[in-house]
Amino acid sequence: MRFTKIKLPFKLKKSVLALGAQGKNTTCFAKGQSAYISRLHPDLNSPKDFLQFSQTVKYFLKKQPQAVVCDLHPEYQSSKYMSCSQYIQHHHAHIASGMAENGLKNRKVIGIAFDGTGLGTDDKLWGAEFLICDYKNFIRVAHLKEIPLLGGERAILEPWRVAAAWMYLIYKEKFLSLKINFIKNLDKNKWRILKKMYKAGFNSPLTSSMGRLFDAVAVLVLEKNNADYEAELALGLERLAIGYKLPATSYNFKLLKEGDSYILDPAPMFKQVVSDLKNNEPKGKIAYKFHLTVAEMARKTCAALKNKSKINEVVLSGGVFQNKLLLRLSSDLLYKEGFQVFTHQSLPCNDSTISLGQAVIAGCAAKRLNSGRRPAPTRK
Repeated sequence: MRFTKIKLPFKLKKSVLALGAQGKNTTCFAKGQSAYISRLHPDLNSPKDFLQFSQTVKYFLKKQPQAVVCDLHPEYQSSKYMSCSQYIQHHHAHIASGMAENGLKNRKVIGIAFDGTGLGTDDKLWGAEFLICDYKNFIRVAHLKEIPLLGGERAILEPWRVAAAWMYLIYKEKFLSLKINFIKNLDKNKWRILKKMYKAGFNSPLTSSMGRLFDAVAVLVLEKNNADYEAELALGLERLAIGYKLPATSYNFKLLKEGDSYILDPAPMFKQVVSDLKNNEPKGKIAYKFHLTVAEMARKTCAALKNKSKINEVVLSGGVFQNKLLLRLSSDLLYKEGFQVFTHQSLPCNDSTISLGQAVIAGCAAKRLNSGRRPAPTRK
């Protein structure tokens, strides 16, 4: 079998087999100062991919790992495959993988994890997360405002549901009177069904996903309601933005203090996007301004966190940062703010790095860590 070998910045206290995520799955065996990451298993719901995953796990089990760990999500095939000694939160694993790849030892950083969704410790679907963390523990210190994911995972391939949810939360019933093409083309009967579902609290889990925020804006700008695959519309929005060459400023948003953490509210941004669409502003300009706004969210939030924590190292991870424009804009703004910025070098920043993060989190301490709280279920 072929593996990617990563030299770790410290010696692990125990050998670990990490089972990774559901999509873009890899497994990782780590021992001493070395981590071995398997080939990619794109979707564990695929029989072929699951078989290859199973074969890889059996190969690593021959190394007699002292711990087997997996994602906090109980419905991931990787989490259900076998009994695990520890369940590790998805976004903590993202940041830990970026720390390990960059040779950072066990010190606190500000981690920005932007992705689709990963289960949080509160059983909500996280996805635009700011963590203060090291390899042992994390604190969620900021996140995107949560919205209902109408119909659950179906909203990934029907992102108009996410756009409609944002519009409803911002404008209430008046959003159906907005003079933009998204509203003109909206199936009002389908919306009424989704609204009833949301009001009844049925199949409408709350999410703070950055991937879904990209989907919502892409639906409004590209005027396309459905996707053939995850992030298709977000990729189209990125291509539009890259093609825009003129200077632009970011949209407005709110950074709200809530207890000991911050909430990013993009409602002002959506209102300005709607206004630009009504005024027939170039779509490339709108797409670019949106990317710049997300980058500004990262800068402003990290600046607020730095004032309190005095931490000036930022680690970027998560599949949304595969967007090269967003990665460049975010890095540039953070550098100008005085931060040291780290992101993945040889590994992708998507879920294929989750297993590495799981392995180093579990392997750096002898005792059970505060990365997840789900007890191991009974396996057959």
